[in-house]
Amino acid sequence: MDLLRSLPLGLYLEQPQTWLHKIDPRVKFAWLMSFLTSYILANNSWRVLLVVVLIIATLIARIPRRVWQQQMGWLLMLSFFVLAIGAISPDGMGVDYQSRLPANEQILSQPSNSNNIVQEQVAEEKKYYVLFHKGPVKITRYSLSLAVRLSTLIFTVIYSTNLYLLTTAPEEITSGIESLMQPLRRLKLPVTEITLTLTLSLRFIPLVLEEVQNLFRSVMTRAINWKKLGLKGGFKVWMTVAERLLENLLLRADQMANAMMVRGFTSPNEHRVQWHDLRLRARDWLAIATLILFWGIRLAIGTQV
Repeated sequence: MDLLRSLPLGLYLEQPQTWLHKIDPRVKFAWLMSFLTSYILANNSWRVLLVVVLIIATLIARIPRRVWQQQMGWLLMLSFFVLAIGAISPDGMGVDYQSRLPANEQILSQPSNSNNIVQEQVAEEKKYYVLFHKGPVKITRYSLSLAVRLSTLIFTVIYSTNLYLLTTAPEEITSGIESLMQPLRRLKLPVTEITLTLTLSLRFIPLVLEEVQNLFRSVMTRAINWKKLGLKGGFKVWMTVAERLLENLLLRADQMANAMMVRGFTSPNEHRVQWHDLRLRARDWLAIATLILFWGIRLAIGTQV
């Protein structure tokens, strides 16, 4: 199993260069924050629209199918299972439909016609609230709404972030964030150190996946008989693998730190690197105008009722 190819989480796609690659990283970061924040207090129509927009953006960007097919498929499957489980789960409202008339008819007696009308109204309200009820399976409007919220949230948060990392180089991300964080220098915050740490973290993601993949392959090639080991023996093996993974990651981090010190990265003020030339071009202004339209639609129709 090749994790770097089958499930490219947090990896940057160098080739081919799509139109998403060419947009300024600051503009793409604003779009990412819009996807993550416009979800707040939005209705279900807007949440489903966000999922559709992400899928359409992936298709029209002409990203290779091998890159997004399996990942999007797993996310859609996970979202579907969350939707199904959430829809049939209790909604927590504790709604119990009872007659509006008192149980003791001697206290208050009403004509039978009025009693029938009230019972019909209660039945209609129950039928309107309960969408499906057969045996133990019961789907209400509120449970379905909660299921849609949770499933779309999972897809939007994970896939929008991954699409941003897929089409933006780590150096571009750090340059854009450093440019946006320039006003914080007046508060004497270490902006350069923060962006450098972010760059190293993004570069470290492929190394982690590579180490996990290599250890997984080493365990599989040894043809371990898990039935003979039992639960306790299998737990000891995986603890050994986890310990080895931690040692390898610490070794990689030490090697990276030594390489930086050899190249003179002792202080950000003494050794600054111009990661990326940030300039807003025509396509960036078009993306900004589209973002303004995006928020206009959100404020117009996206408010939760």
